Formats: sequence, C-alpha cells, structure tokens
Amino acid sequence: MSEVHASRRTRLRERCNAAGSAAALISRPANVRYLAGAAPLGAVLLLGKHEDLLVCTGPPDDPVVEGRADEALRLHTLPRAGGDPAVAAADLAQAQGADSLAVEEHHLTVARHRALRNVAPAMRLGDVGGAVEQLRVVKDEEEISCLRIGAEIADQALGELLESILVGRTERHLALELERRLVDHGADGPAFPTSVATGPNAGRRAHRPTDRRVEEGDFLSVCLGANYRGYRCEIGRTFVIGTTPADWQIELYDLVFAAQRAGRESLVPGATYRDVDRAARQVLDSAGYAEGLAPLTGHGVGLEIDEDPQLTPAAMGKLDACVPVTVEPGVHLPGRGGVRIDDTLVVRPEADGGPELLTITTKELLAL
Repeated sequence: MSEVHASRRTRLRERCNAAGSAAALISRPANVRYLAGAAPLGAVLLLGKHEDLLVCTGPPDDPVVEGRADEALRLHTLPRAGGDPAVAAADLAQAQGADSLAVEEHHLTVARHRALRNVAPAMRLGDVGGAVEQLRVVKDEEEISCLRIGAEIADQALGELLESILVGRTERHLALELERRLVDHGADGPAFPTSVATGPNAGRRAHRPTDRRVEEGDFLSVCLGANYRGYRCEIGRTFVIGTTPADWQIELYDLVFAAQRAGRESLVPGATYRDVDRAARQVLDSAGYAEGLAPLTGHGVGLEIDEDPQLTPAAMGKLDACVPVTVEPGVHLPGRGGVRIDDTLVVRPEADGGPELLTITTKELLAL
C-alpha cells in the first residue's frame, strides 16, 4: 500500500503547489490516515519541500495505532511530552526552506493557528480547504473491499439479533448486544453509536437508545455499522414485533421502501447529488410526508461514517463510479413510530451491473 499512499500524497502536493504553497500540513485524523496509512493518536502529516514527515508525540509502537504507517514516511517523534505536533511540523517546514505552508483551516483551532504563526512568522500560511476530503470521495478497490467486509459483519450481527427473543428487552440492551456481536465477528468496533428504536421512537434518525422495553405490535428500527480497518459502513432496517403488521404499518413501510428503492436506482455515474435526493424524497412528498423529513437522503462513507458527498436538495456535484454512499429515507409519525431503511452501496456504471449493494439483510417487512 506504500505506493497507494505515496500517490495520494503526490496528488495533494500537486494541488498545493498549483495554489502557491510549497508545503502542506495535514492535521485532521481521517485525512492523516488516508495519506499515511496509519498514525499514532494526534499525529500530523507534513508534506515538506524536500521530505514528507509523520510528526507525533508517541512512539511508533503505540498500541492505539490501527494498522501500519507507510514505511516510506519518516517518523519524527517530539523530544518531550506535551508538545504540539502541528507546531513542530510548521517549524520543520520552515527548516526545510518552505516559504509557504497550506494548513487545514477547517480543522485547526484559532489558538493552534496562532501558534503556527508564532513559530514560523516568516512563512505564509494558506488553506488546503477540503482538498483531502475531495480526494477521499472516490475509493479504490482495496478501500471498497474493507467496506464490503464491514457490511458483511454488520449483516451477520443484525441477522443473529433477529433470531433471538426481543419482547421485554430494552433498546439500550439490544444496542449493546449488537455492538458486542460486531466485535465478535471481526469488527474493530461500531462505526457509530448503534441506534435501536421501538414503538413511538421507531423511525427517528440517530435515535439514542433508552430503557423503553420492546412490546408486541411495536415497530422496531435498528441502525448499526461496523468499523473494519478504519472503514465504516451503515445499515438500517425496520421490523414489526410479535404479530401480523397492522394496515397502517404495512402502508408506511411500503412507502418508505419505494422511496429507498427510487434512491438506490438513481445511483449512476453522472447523476447529480440532488437528483438522488429528489428521487427518494418525491415519493414521500407525494404521499403527504414532506414535513419532518430528514435534511438528507444519504451521504458518503469511508474513513468517517459521514463523508462527502451529501445527498441533499441543495447539494452541488455529480456522482462518480466507485463512490460508496448510503440511501436512508425514513418517516416518523409522532406518538406512533415510523420506518427507516438504510443501505450502503457503491456507485457502479450500468455496464458493471449498476450500484453494488453492500448491505444485504432482507428488506422484507418481517414480524419477529
């Protein structure tokens, strides 16, 4: 993978040089990992004028490090505890003769930015902007493989839960069990806090589990994801507990399923972000559920669970092949509950079979 990470750094360096910066300082953890492979906690990456350096406070064998750093990168460890790697990196850039340094202004605090200016007052500070995040949007097949394995783990954990007795158990207990099962099946941990919502809570986006107990006739909506080698996927499903679904539950579920299918089918290279959102949203709008819908239909996934692109009504941009995204429409009826259906897919051209579905747990409305 060293060649992959070196190629990523080269692409970023070309962008920075074209914008007039001789060096770049990357401090956002996910961006450091993308460019360096792995890094100790708090490490920053310096794309120097003559040499790239991974600057950190901890030793290279720090047990909190996931994976291995690119061996082509030289590790620079601060001589004493309590130092700021970003400040040290700015000093190193100046020592290499750089007269300008592009930084991630959206990640640095004001105090940290001021400290960089103080250590290198003669060096002009520019802004990398979202350059690394833009590079991260399109995934290579190794990254997609990690997402695919993470999705398989999430499917396994959810499938096992559905085979257990659910009535009488609390949302919080079920969420903890799902997270344990993710680790049991090989995940590094959950991709985000697992959401389990029952009865009147069902269908709420990012619902935080409570001590409410599962009752017969409830909608049960679950949203979970696995973190596998740093890559994070997402799956959400809704079920009915212990009885034949009521008519209103079937109607609502079928509606959300239709919206989710419309969103999935619109995932083709060249489709605009807003078109994907519109495809799913108009199904719910036409049924009278325009009020209270989530601000987005989906989002990118990768080293973070919520990445670009954002599939929203106002989003600008078009999908490329090999972009993994979620499609996750939902409807929540206050006091009654609701439905969420959420998949992770990879955009593929029609010649390659169209969008690749990574999360394959059934979307049939099951009575558990």
